[in-house]
Amino acid sequence: MRVLTSNLFALLFLGAFAGVFYVWSSLEDRLERHKRGFAVPGVGSFFPKLPVDLSAKTFRTLLAVPAAQKIQLKAHNETSVIRQDHVNGNSRGGSDKLDPPVEDGIFWSAWLEDLLPVGFTEGYARAWRDRARAARVVKLEPGCGRISNQLATFADGSKACVRYGINADQVQGETLTYYLACLLGITNVPPLVLSQLNTFSEQWGMVRTHLGELQWSDHAVVSLTEWVYNLSGVVTPAPLRQESSGLHPELLNKTTEELVDLMQWSDLIIFDYMTANFDRLVSNLFSLQWDAHVMERDTNNLLKTPRGDLVFIDNEAGLVHGFRVLNMWEQYHQTVLGSVCVFRKRTAQRVAELHQRRDARTRLLELYRDSEPLSAKMGFLSDEHAAVLQDRIDRVYKHILDCKEKYGQL
Repeated sequence: MRVLTSNLFALLFLGAFAGVFYVWSSLEDRLERHKRGFAVPGVGSFFPKLPVDLSAKTFRTLLAVPAAQKIQLKAHNETSVIRQDHVNGNSRGGSDKLDPPVEDGIFWSAWLEDLLPVGFTEGYARAWRDRARAARVVKLEPGCGRISNQLATFADGSKACVRYGINADQVQGETLTYYLACLLGITNVPPLVLSQLNTFSEQWGMVRTHLGELQWSDHAVVSLTEWVYNLSGVVTPAPLRQESSGLHPELLNKTTEELVDLMQWSDLIIFDYMTANFDRLVSNLFSLQWDAHVMERDTNNLLKTPRGDLVFIDNEAGLVHGFRVLNMWEQYHQTVLGSVCVFRKRTAQRVAELHQRRDARTRLLELYRDSEPLSAKMGFLSDEHAAVLQDRIDRVYKHILDCKEKYGQL
């Protein structure tokens, strides 16, 4: 009887501790949003009724990252400003002057592609990486989500998020996800470089004392990602919410601005499926089990510039870690991918190339090694995870073909 009483007390204690941790995580999320200037609003379906999985819920709570911070986007490409003659409220249902938004059944039309913000171009990203590798860090402070990360200020006043990571998976996942975006031609991910901590180096010497206080290991490899100012949160668009039938070619009564947003979302969904990143739309879908209004609030790790670029930030859950916990999240990944049947033609072409050549591992590794001097120290995907990536590319390719077969005659 005494043993039974002791065990019951232990279970009650663990339950209380888990509840306190959950509440604290929520408070930390709200505090981070308040500090960065984010509002926390009050929120036939393509989302099936998914089973409640308490173990997954606990796991998601433990992995919760405080709300994504506002980051700075310099005016590095004025040409990406959406042309106002198309954006000022013109509706697809109310104007006969514009061509249809979809061509060849399932692809965004060329005129919409011309309006797409260019994001972080290859040239801009290369120049930023070169500057960041030589930049002196003069200040470190909180402001990049997890307490294990820091917001770095460089000597020239620009800033970057430094990801130290609870484990190496996070930094490696963030880094390889960035280079996969480059390989796919997706320009919504801020540029990133790796740096090796050295308290006696020119780059890190001025914050030696702070590094000691943080207990960051000397010679650890960290990532630096451009910090972009003046961003706002992004709510999941109506076609991708639980009450909708999904994003399909029958797009009526949408403004041009809405269509440009949806075009970027179609890239995001393909990208997150390939990388198995559960910490964005997938986590919102999962949270519907106990929060019916989650889709009405800002999406995790997704922000928007004043000129319309979506910015995919905090991709640490992608690839490495996402692949490790894939079984837990795969039903949600499949549901989100199945919600989209309109694609950017260029993205679909890149997917087709990677599928047909079956060389995703080789091409990603070559790009990574050629672009990042510290790639050997950080490492690459295991053979097992490289095979998972190729399989997910193949699945996206098949999904695009299925959509083409269904809508190709429209």
